[in-house]
Amino acid sequence: MKKQFLFCILFVFILLKGYAQEVDEEYIKANYDKTEEYITMRDGVKLFTSIYTPKDKSQKYPILLNRTPYTLAPYGEDKYKSSLGNFPQMAKEKYIFVYQDVRGKWMSEGVFENIRPTRSKDNKAKIDESTDTYDTIDWLVKKLKNNNGKVGMYGISYPGFYSTVALVDSHPALKAVSPQAPVTDWFIGDDFRHGGALFLMDAFRFMYTFDAPRPKPMTNADAPKGFNLISKDYYKFFLQNPSIGKLKDEYLGHTVKFWDDLAKHQTLDTFWSSRTITNYVNNVKPAVMIVGGTFDAEDTYGAFETYRQIEQRNKVNNNILVIGPWFHGGWVRSAGDSFGDIRFGEKTSLTYQEKFELPFFDYYLKGKGDFKAAEANIYFSGSNEWKTFAQWPPKETSTKTYYLKQNQKLSTAQPQNNNAYTEYISDPNKPVPFQEGIITERTREYMIADQRFVANRPDVLVFETDILEEDLTLAGPITADLKVSMTGTDADFIVKVIDVYPDATNSTSPLSEKVVMKGYQMLIRGEVLRGRFREGFDKEKAFKPNEITTVKFTLPDVAHTIKKGHKLMIQIQHTWFPLVDRNPNQMIDVFKAKEEDFIKNTHRLYFDKNNSSSISFSTL
Repeated sequence: MKKQFLFCILFVFILLKGYAQEVDEEYIKANYDKTEEYITMRDGVKLFTSIYTPKDKSQKYPILLNRTPYTLAPYGEDKYKSSLGNFPQMAKEKYIFVYQDVRGKWMSEGVFENIRPTRSKDNKAKIDESTDTYDTIDWLVKKLKNNNGKVGMYGISYPGFYSTVALVDSHPALKAVSPQAPVTDWFIGDDFRHGGALFLMDAFRFMYTFDAPRPKPMTNADAPKGFNLISKDYYKFFLQNPSIGKLKDEYLGHTVKFWDDLAKHQTLDTFWSSRTITNYVNNVKPAVMIVGGTFDAEDTYGAFETYRQIEQRNKVNNNILVIGPWFHGGWVRSAGDSFGDIRFGEKTSLTYQEKFELPFFDYYLKGKGDFKAAEANIYFSGSNEWKTFAQWPPKETSTKTYYLKQNQKLSTAQPQNNNAYTEYISDPNKPVPFQEGIITERTREYMIADQRFVANRPDVLVFETDILEEDLTLAGPITADLKVSMTGTDADFIVKVIDVYPDATNSTSPLSEKVVMKGYQMLIRGEVLRGRFREGFDKEKAFKPNEITTVKFTLPDVAHTIKKGHKLMIQIQHTWFPLVDRNPNQMIDVFKAKEEDFIKNTHRLYFDKNNSSSISFSTL
């Protein structure tokens, strides 16, 4: 009996040790075989592919495919990744994990093209990223031993784009796809352009290495080095290099292709529309789970827009949305219990991994479990809670409009004044910084950062409500409707939506004694529109000096509750530097603008009964 007891104890110890074993390179080596293959596409180009197959051959496994323009490192069949899939538990669940360098990147053959146009009636190309995906999947299901004939795809950011592309004329074996923070529209809302304005700092730093020419296939050991800023002050660097075009000559001589494309295509022409993948997501057959973060500095727009377009273009679909309070990829790159100064009270990323991603792939690829997620699964910051809906935006929402008023007031009551406005000057030579302090990096935390550091600037307009007497839950897109005039012929319009925490001196607030960050001005959403695109992104239109004009645009969706005792604040400004390139305030080619072309603009923002400026929200 004693021996049996000791044996049982030893068995349990070994079992628990197995469950607790960390997923690292040694774990992957012990449980997976790695092979490297060149898979031939229909035009003869070969794409480099790393394949990790479970050593346990007692059953068949589905395939999880990740196609990426980033490195598959480490290269070499004797060198293993330290993890597989998006998070450790995926490796323990046992899939056939496949990673592929996309055409023209790293070890794959061919020529790379940024967000390669999708084949269509107008584009007669023989191949695109959807055909490369189809050909890859076809090879995998036919050639890999012990696969069960089912394939899933996932990817974050640029790999999210390749996941969306897989939905176009998809392979029959492709059963489940999860585009996560997918690159979707590089002109209107993702990464390098927002509202027609160039996201200068991100575009410059990313393209410095990413778009560098690749004369031959290479591993990560041959990768070009990133841009080295000697002064460590990007605000100063870009202010001293005012010509966007000259930046190419001075610093991007090795990597000019996409920068040249940005300069050549400054309106929403066919160059951009052919690269907007959501124009092609028709007849979607696989199950789809779109994932994104409300505080994603790169691709907040992409997640919401991909979901929206699949819903609109496919009367019958199996498409769900999961949105959390995350930075770019934060659902697998952090515990998700906090972001910057904000705390959520739970590990939201672990909730996502355990309740959504792993069950999604297990169910559709293995037939395991009973995945019954709601249509829209959204985490609301502020109230710090998950909510589920039958659609997004929720059908339960109503529109609530707040009017900008004199004396920095924000109210649901329409203005009754005549000829009411505020006048102020915006100087692009002294632009409003997008984050506090010396800007050595574009932090991801700027998305929720305290805005008090600019609230007292004369070129930042501030409007706020009285103390809220009940919770205000914002659920969906935001519409800014501004009535403006200016002395110049163009301007950028930046609108910021802010949750103002109770102030220490506010004795009437029931939360004042409980809130640590008294007076904190938490950015909920900020977005820019280049004014020349106010009537459409496919055309530019100058402003007539001193003529009252409507500037109306939509900010990306939010999911946030401004709690009772807080205030809603709106800030309006015309520079957001060096996040956004400076507008010279006149209708000239921004890429060719010289230092002397950046002129002051005298603005008027109107809030009277005939010309009322407002911000509208979808509220629950």
